[in-house]
Amino acid sequence: MISFQEQGRLDIDQILGQEGLLSRSFAGFESRPQQVEMACAIQKAFDNGRHLCVEAGTGTGKSFAYLMAAIDQVQRKKKVLVSTYTITLQQQLINKDIPLLGELLEYPFSACLAKGRNNYLCLRRLDYAQRHARGLFDDALSDLMRIAAWAGTTEDGSLSDLDFTPDQDAWDAVMSEHGNCRGRKCEHFPKCFYWRARRQLKTADIIVANHALLFSDLALKEDAPGFLPSYDLVVIDEAHNMEHVAEEHFGINISNFTFTYLLGRLYNPRRRKGLLAFLPGADAAVEAVRALDKASKLFFTQVQAWYEHAEKETFGRCQPGFVQDNITTPIRDLRAALSKLSKQSKDEDDRSEFTRYIDRCRSLEMELQDFLTQSKETSVYWVEIGGGRRKRIALRSAPLDVGPDVKRCLFDKFSSVVTTSATLSCGAGEDKNGFSFFASRIGLSEFDAVRLGSPFDYPRQVTLYLEADMPAPTQAEFGPAATEKIKQYLLQSDGRAFVLFTSYSMLQNIAERIGPFMAEQGMELLIQGGGTDRSILLDRFKEDHRSVLFGTDSFWQGVDVPGEALSNVIIVRLPFAVPNHPLIQGRIEALQARGENPFWTYQLPTAIIKFKQGFGRLIRNKTDTGIIVVLDSRIVKRNYGRLFLEAIPPCTVEVVRDKDDPDSW
Repeated sequence: MISFQEQGRLDIDQILGQEGLLSRSFAGFESRPQQVEMACAIQKAFDNGRHLCVEAGTGTGKSFAYLMAAIDQVQRKKKVLVSTYTITLQQQLINKDIPLLGELLEYPFSACLAKGRNNYLCLRRLDYAQRHARGLFDDALSDLMRIAAWAGTTEDGSLSDLDFTPDQDAWDAVMSEHGNCRGRKCEHFPKCFYWRARRQLKTADIIVANHALLFSDLALKEDAPGFLPSYDLVVIDEAHNMEHVAEEHFGINISNFTFTYLLGRLYNPRRRKGLLAFLPGADAAVEAVRALDKASKLFFTQVQAWYEHAEKETFGRCQPGFVQDNITTPIRDLRAALSKLSKQSKDEDDRSEFTRYIDRCRSLEMELQDFLTQSKETSVYWVEIGGGRRKRIALRSAPLDVGPDVKRCLFDKFSSVVTTSATLSCGAGEDKNGFSFFASRIGLSEFDAVRLGSPFDYPRQVTLYLEADMPAPTQAEFGPAATEKIKQYLLQSDGRAFVLFTSYSMLQNIAERIGPFMAEQGMELLIQGGGTDRSILLDRFKEDHRSVLFGTDSFWQGVDVPGEALSNVIIVRLPFAVPNHPLIQGRIEALQARGENPFWTYQLPTAIIKFKQGFGRLIRNKTDTGIIVVLDSRIVKRNYGRLFLEAIPPCTVEVVRDKDDPDSW
């Protein structure tokens, strides 16, 4: 046990230092100067009410550093929210790091994991679903019965406590919802899982949440009470994902499946199932469902026809009124029919169910009007169409710059917000140690910055091969040449490799070319996007130590494979974002309008940060060793190539030329 100092400040060095409590308590714990420096910097930022960016290399032990600073603030009656991007890190904090520190420190504190409301079972809705099961469900009936049995034994009533993945229809019918909750007026309130979780969060000193829940809470609190109780200080780990999460949160994402699912839950004419199937006097609402179903099919047929005609020219980016609005009026008619039915109903549970669909219709109508009129000049609007037999036709929008929104709801509301990650700086600017690009993307203007290296011995642990004589990635010869190089390096590492791509089409092309070679060598080829879940692919990769995984975007970050299972990371091409994607295109145009060079101020910094993420997949602990290969010769031939190399930890670099022996750098 260790006490706080007399002045009420936790001595970081007493806990994390060379002779600190953790070193004395755990034989495997190694004190890292970077970790101590990070904890002290956060402690200072909290004390002085300053925003802080901390880039800390892999192996620093970021979580202990910011948790120590958070616990220090708890002693001063401050509540701290810690937000992560991945579930894996959330579980590490709640199940491992926080309990360990709780055992060692004398000062008592509590921590709680926050989950979105839809993760909790609503007992009132479960009763309702069971009473009307024959009318509501068909295939999902058995899952509803399993949920009902589980409800009598579960402690927290959340999805993560279920020992199976329920059918979406079944869970949708029983999950807790904001507009479908009676609060203290509900007979189930004393046993309500959601409200019990709310009470636990209210008393917790440290709240652990994810970025999506954080932004939802911040947006709610601009107009009304949020899901989370009030908190004083914020730590955002895996902060390089903030902009992406904010894009999703402040944008639009409506597809043909949105309507298929919504209307199917109200009334399925083929199966004669749904909320309206068993209610008397629902004929007008059923007709409104039919009318909207017909209108939505016509609407998305129009959208698909426009896309097929315009995609080569606009890449899906659309203008106001690009198709006829035949859909918002039928949505409004359905909402009116449901409202009338709700007012006529004497059953309070029926009225509660109507409320959720009325609210959803209102939201859809507003979002579609926004999309078709493109009322937000600072957003980009585009159409996406997926492959497969059942095409997903989606309307998408996102802000050109999420910075003002993030600044308003986050940085302006809290005295101190700490953002941290292993990849925040890009080396493309002098200001604040290269953090200016990251800060500008999330609306952070006044802040301090700390850039910490990794405790790992990268020159010893990593050899970086740069293929200098490869054809340019845009040339037809690149695919065959890259395939041969990949074969060469897979033999060198005996498989055990990630091959990272920037496009799925190139991944498929090279996978087809290399398939026979993989079979000959007895190496299993695991391909992202082939229908196998990402987590299952990763588990299979870890189990078979000669396997090779071909991955795209999501495998560049947030994947942890320590040990020999991953000994080789091949980066096929430098991760520049596709410039013709509507959102990227819109941002490039906006920068050009301001007189800036988009390549240097946006495209290059974005690529450097993602390159660092890919590089970081290889070395996860001090005993890991391996190779990293870059097949994109621009890293050698172009003047900006050195910026990529300067942004990663110093390591052994070999420039490989086809006619000469490798030259060490």
